[in-house]
Amino acid sequence: MMLAKAPIRVLIVDDHAVVRDGVAALLERQPDMEAVGEAADGAEALAQFRALAPDVTLMDVQMRGAGGLEATEAIRRLSPQARILVLTTYSGDAQAIRAIRAGAAGYLLKSCIRRELLDAIRTVHGGGRYISAEIAHQLATHALDEPLTDRELTILRLLADGHANKEVGYRLDLSTDTIKSHLKTLYAKLGVDDRTHAVTVAARRGYIER
Repeated sequence: MMLAKAPIRVLIVDDHAVVRDGVAALLERQPDMEAVGEAADGAEALAQFRALAPDVTLMDVQMRGAGGLEATEAIRRLSPQARILVLTTYSGDAQAIRAIRAGAAGYLLKSCIRRELLDAIRTVHGGGRYISAEIAHQLATHALDEPLTDRELTILRLLADGHANKEVGYRLDLSTDTIKSHLKTLYAKLGVDDRTHAVTVAARRGYIER
């Protein structure tokens, strides 16, 4: 007699209880999956991972307290074989790249949960990668783009906070002319003409949070 396969044990990490409850209910209807635990932030996710050793961890990115990318890195340091599937509302290519570099095996938009979540969990559990089609398109579109430097990202965040060039220069100990030069390069990389558009595009692609 063949023994039934053990169900895929899933840890759900999200700072919204309604999302955790919805995903848990979906998983419990599957004969090959079970929700074994929940966490509301990155620190709790790490603690729950230690306690439960799930097969797959579903990880939100932006949460109150410790974030999902930091938790992903911490879990992968603890267990390099951990299978982590990011669930997020953010479709930006820059954020997806950060998640993959942090150790995520998949990146799925919450808008696709009903259609794709179960297949994504099975794929990631089986050792594969799963990237939402919309995310894959963004990654392909920007694959050859020159990445932003740490200095450019810092300037972007200061722009997003509403600081003028002179204030940005003061905070970074740089001249206004140097800031203008950085902005010229930054605009070219993002394909924009002004600071408002730069902040909008950077937020959409996941370079900065708004």
